[in-house]
Amino acid sequence: MRYLVPVGVYVALVAYCVTDVLNHDDRSPFGVHKVLWIVIIVLFPYAGAAAWLILKLRGRGSKGARGGPRAPDDDPDYLRWLREQERKRRRS
Repeated sequence: MRYLVPVGVYVALVAYCVTDVLNHDDRSPFGVHKVLWIVIIVLFPYAGAAAWLILKLRGRGSKGARGGPRAPDDDPDYLRWLREQERKRRRS
């Protein structure tokens, strides 16, 4: 009975990480093939899952993590274009 909580946490952590690996866009996320990531997560109980989560949170090697603006109002080019449009509207 006292092993129920650690086993439950392990199963939940492994299920989350394996699902996350399978849903990742890259064929080899963070330089390691997906199948190898799954083996690492399953064979090294908490260390493999922790490694996946740490790399995922840092955003290293993922295509989805871009350094650019995320919304049009954060984009300096778009804001510049808006200012130019406003100046043109005022002139005419």
